[in-house]
Amino acid sequence: MKSRKQKAILAAKIVGVLFVLSIGTFFIFRNSILQKAIAKVSDKMEHDYDSNFSIKKASFQGFSGISLENVLLVPKHADTLLNVESIQTNINFWKLLTGDVQLGTLHVKNGFVKLVKDENGRNFDAFLKRKSNEDTTNIETNYAKRAYRLLNQALNLVPTDMNLENVSLRMDDMGRKVNLDLKKLRLEDKQLETSIGVTADNFQQHWKIKGFADPRRKKTDLRFFNLDTGKIRIPYIDERFNMKAGFDSIRLNVSNIEMDGGELHIDGFTSIVNFTVNHPKIANKDVVIKQAKFDYNLLFGEDFVAVDSTSSVTLNKMKFSPYVFYQKTKEDKNQIYALKVKIPKMKAQDFIVSLPEGLFTNFEGMEAEGNFSYDLDFLYNKNKPGELVFDSKLNKENLKITKYGEANLSKLNGNFAYRAIINGVRQRQIEVGMSNPNYTPLDQISPYIRKAVLTSEDPSFFSHRGFINEAFKQSIIKNIKTKRFSRGASTISMQLIKNVFLTREKTLSRKLEEILLVYILENNRIASKERMLEVYFNIIEWGPNVYGIGEAAYFYFGKHPSQLNLNESLFLASIVPRPRGFMWQFDNQGKLKSFAEKRNEYMTNLMIRRGLLTQDDTLQKHFPVEITGPARSFLRIKAPDSTAVDTIAIDEEFDF
Repeated sequence: MKSRKQKAILAAKIVGVLFVLSIGTFFIFRNSILQKAIAKVSDKMEHDYDSNFSIKKASFQGFSGISLENVLLVPKHADTLLNVESIQTNINFWKLLTGDVQLGTLHVKNGFVKLVKDENGRNFDAFLKRKSNEDTTNIETNYAKRAYRLLNQALNLVPTDMNLENVSLRMDDMGRKVNLDLKKLRLEDKQLETSIGVTADNFQQHWKIKGFADPRRKKTDLRFFNLDTGKIRIPYIDERFNMKAGFDSIRLNVSNIEMDGGELHIDGFTSIVNFTVNHPKIANKDVVIKQAKFDYNLLFGEDFVAVDSTSSVTLNKMKFSPYVFYQKTKEDKNQIYALKVKIPKMKAQDFIVSLPEGLFTNFEGMEAEGNFSYDLDFLYNKNKPGELVFDSKLNKENLKITKYGEANLSKLNGNFAYRAIINGVRQRQIEVGMSNPNYTPLDQISPYIRKAVLTSEDPSFFSHRGFINEAFKQSIIKNIKTKRFSRGASTISMQLIKNVFLTREKTLSRKLEEILLVYILENNRIASKERMLEVYFNIIEWGPNVYGIGEAAYFYFGKHPSQLNLNESLFLASIVPRPRGFMWQFDNQGKLKSFAEKRNEYMTNLMIRRGLLTQDDTLQKHFPVEITGPARSFLRIKAPDSTAVDTIAIDEEFDF
């Protein structure tokens, strides 16, 4: 009788023999198996993707090499997607036994991938659409595992020995064409080098990629630069999105990719030199970042993705630590967004010179003394939007502006000339000072109009430092819910800066400048609150070619600002957001419409509750708002002996 050890040895021998026979059978019939696999792929392409896939010749070479000739993929009723003359590759046989496809070598010669969009659609659409009957129950929902699996699959397809010759990527988007031609790409002994010829409709360039690449150890350090003079231009986006972008060089480093404790860690850095971008939504000129570097530590967990706080961003002379976090919980189907930014103590002048050129034109030439540090803490819980956290804190140390740039904030304290800009056109000049007969000092402006405007535009003007935190939070909540910038949180300080120092253009540059200039104005006590409010009342638009409260009081009521009553003040305060549409508040008898009356009643009650009005102030409420000044000619008033003025599209302006 055989012992247990003898039985185990016998079983092992049987398994070994079967394994050898299986491998032998595979090698005997491998070309037949390969042809069946190609036929299966071809059937799948035709059935699932409505495309014709063919390989003219396919065969095994050596132990695990495969040779393919004339590989063709053509979607039906569309342009050819893939055409390759020759592909030779070597597959890791032992990895294949475990279900992984890992390429050892890859040699491709004479081929192209062509992406086309025309009036009939895109030739790659079928490969992007998920089938309606596709089972999604088994799709990996663990972010860490899913990302790690996809990375492994992608890196396994990158061979350790690669040689591409005369291979190109061709793109044609409704006649906008871009070709990227690789004359030769070589990866050998973990060193990658290639040159790329770029041909677009409006330029040609030659790019170079060179550096270290080790797909098996998941590490790389590549540099991307231009062989010609000048910056690398990014093709296609200039014609497609009206955006011009370019750079001198980019470096990409990946030093670590590993799973640890159920979390995926991806570490490395990327840097860019002289990045330039131009788009009308960003700024009205080129924006240039001379030196930028991102040392990243990315984290993927079961239900979250994060940029760890150990990461850092360097922008010229400025360095800060970001923390970005997104979590999607399964239990309550909640989504949590978090952002933290920490700028350690740095010189104020280093911050100013680190700002991207062209993005902060009003700061160019500004000089400052002292130091500062900054902390931002943002947290949004989708299930609890009311608990949004937005804390912004600037710590100053002997911070002082010693020289202003283009925006000289100190001019608010004296006389200056002001010209509004509407639709890119500068309007007539307004003198802000007593040389202007319509200029009205704050103490000569009716307290009713002062209180009404403050109530409607900025109730906490005299107590805040340029921004209303709660209003800003509500603005963020509204914008997140609507997925668009549908609500602002503008204060009188922000309106003043926007009107006096900035243009009306809706760009990222103008908004960022507005925020920084308001902070400097309010936190360095450059002008008193009273002076700011006085200037504000004397420059804002109050109708067609009507600027300042002095002109407004005369234009609507033929009065001096000191004579305005409560109802007139409520009306004037109501048109500040849209002054040129004032006429729509009146009916064809020249009386306020019911919605305007109700609004004024609401504002009156609000001002009473806030202690800004007394019951005695409301005794004049029975006096109607009657337009008696030149503005009356803009109303659509019916008259038996005259034709009403058509104000549907007012082009004329009142002439002062």
